[in-house]
Amino acid sequence: MIKHSELILNSDGSIFHLHLRPENISDHIILVGDPARVDTISNFFDTIEYSTQNREFKTVTGVYNNQKISVISTGIGTDNIDIVLNELDALVNIDLEKREKKNGHKTLNIVRIGTSGGLQTDLPVNSYVVSEKSIGFDGLLNFYANREKFCDMEFEQAFKKYTSWSSSLASPYTVDASDKLLKKFKSDDFKIGVTISAPGFYAPQGRELRLPLAFPDLNKQIESFKFNNLRITNFEMESSAIYGLSKMLGHHALTVCLIIANRVTLKANENYRSEMNKLIIKVLDKLTNQ
Repeated sequence: MIKHSELILNSDGSIFHLHLRPENISDHIILVGDPARVDTISNFFDTIEYSTQNREFKTVTGVYNNQKISVISTGIGTDNIDIVLNELDALVNIDLEKREKKNGHKTLNIVRIGTSGGLQTDLPVNSYVVSEKSIGFDGLLNFYANREKFCDMEFEQAFKKYTSWSSSLASPYTVDASDKLLKKFKSDDFKIGVTISAPGFYAPQGRELRLPLAFPDLNKQIESFKFNNLRITNFEMESSAIYGLSKMLGHHALTVCLIIANRVTLKANENYRSEMNKLIIKVLDKLTNQ
């Protein structure tokens, strides 16, 4: 039996942070950072079945293309992803009343739709990038036992060697996307790349305002790094934890990002919402097509 301190439930039986019960979610889940984007996506649904919000965690479940689908906001950062992924898995793979792991296993299809900064000159603003791999600079997965079994250790070691990775930083981890979901998104509309999830927006992504960077050359090293014909294409802040925890928990995960700024060419699109709407429709169609 899982102790109350480890699996906290609300008085109505819903899971602690997400305020959801098992019947409130679909097997197809879209994750976004911004709670306002939940409304943007759910506006495309044919019908709405359920909605709730607690703090930055907003959920709407409805029907699109004759399939039930949920969209959930996570807020920013891998620390929030640690909450969301563990609680989603608990909803489908733990009997909340008995506080016991279920005998069977249910697999969720999880797709993150986000915005991102491009790190290659041939990734113009408004490009769609699908993350074949994600690198976590945050260190989250290192707190979980046996994470090496689920990570690309060769890629990690090559990256750390190439960048002379400092021991003062969390050791980066690298996890692959779900092959099943990746196949759905391999088309001319999407560029395939490797995404870094940074533990911050400014210095961890090489931005300098009033505080100097400890590693001012890191971005140039990231941009020039190649391993097995793979290169790093973009920065964001969540996908490494989504990939890592999903793989460890037995779920399918994929991240699709709209490039709204290119860090190399220094171009940006602040008015990106119409392009985001186009991406949302593409993701909804691909996720719900059998």
